[in-house]
Amino acid sequence: MSTAVANALNGRGAIRPAPAADVRKVVQHMMRLNVAGLPRNYELFHEALIGLSAGLAQDIAALGPHPRQEALDEIGLRYRLIGHYGLADDRSRNEASRMLKETAERLAEGRLHHQAFARACEAILKSVSDQQDQQSLADFIAEVEYLSASLSAVLAAERTIGTRLEEDIERLTALERGISAVQAAAITDKITGLPNRLGLNRALSDLYGQEEGAAGSALIVVDIDDFKALNIRYGMQTGNKLLKKLASLFRKMVKKSDFIARTEADEFAFLFANVRMQDALAIAERLRSSVEDNLVFAASDTSDASGLTISVGVALSGDAATPGQLQANARVALLAAQTNPRQPVQAFGR
Repeated sequence: MSTAVANALNGRGAIRPAPAADVRKVVQHMMRLNVAGLPRNYELFHEALIGLSAGLAQDIAALGPHPRQEALDEIGLRYRLIGHYGLADDRSRNEASRMLKETAERLAEGRLHHQAFARACEAILKSVSDQQDQQSLADFIAEVEYLSASLSAVLAAERTIGTRLEEDIERLTALERGISAVQAAAITDKITGLPNRLGLNRALSDLYGQEEGAAGSALIVVDIDDFKALNIRYGMQTGNKLLKKLASLFRKMVKKSDFIARTEADEFAFLFANVRMQDALAIAERLRSSVEDNLVFAASDTSDASGLTISVGVALSGDAATPGQLQANARVALLAAQTNPRQPVQAFGR
């Protein structure tokens, strides 16, 4: 169970394990409430207890001592937790499937009305043809009235089907928008609004899927030094504000065509196209110096001003055959930078 717990508590695509004390706190609370040990439930309670989401914690508490799984899932969907995106996607697709089935049934019903009207027309035409001389005016009028009633029934059914089809189209469009929103949220970091690790993986997959190959790009990984200690000292709210400021700073420093993601609690990744190692190192140095020059803060009016420092790892796509290898190379370079404070920017293989 410890592996499932760790995977669930990593949140937002992070790969570092949650502290053991946090895991125990979440597990104990879930056991007291008799909540199933599902990965999405671990994420839900971790966000409420460790992520300090007061609104989420209150919503869970309102469910009582033995919350139903359906109610927990509704809360997870409402707060757009990653572990619940699959549920939203499945629900949307099931609803779309049900609506399409109902639409097919309505169209089949309309076809039956058409067929019945066609048969009525054929019968009346045959009757008129066979009894041209013998048929009375009253009989002819009766047949015309029957034909008119059949036509009215067909037209009424057509109007009903048309109205329902329009409603179904609107509902399907709304479902499609919902699925798109869920898919977008699944690759987006909630704090900074940047893509997350899943978003980075997708970008790298697209890069290596190009016909011309992946050579010519650089992956730069940035780690905030001692970010965990900063959170402990100043609190998570201060940490989140700094992350937002850092994301804003990074956005201003890169072009719209460049890719930037928050891949872990204290980590960002950049993907630059058409750059050589010399260019990539210059970009990495600008990132480092800009953070140190601009991210100076005070947690309160009485506290001393502090600043952020970062470590940076650089790797070229031409030195990696796969997206995974490129990320591994960048992490090797990042580790070298973290262990050598005098050279906080390091490049793989250089």
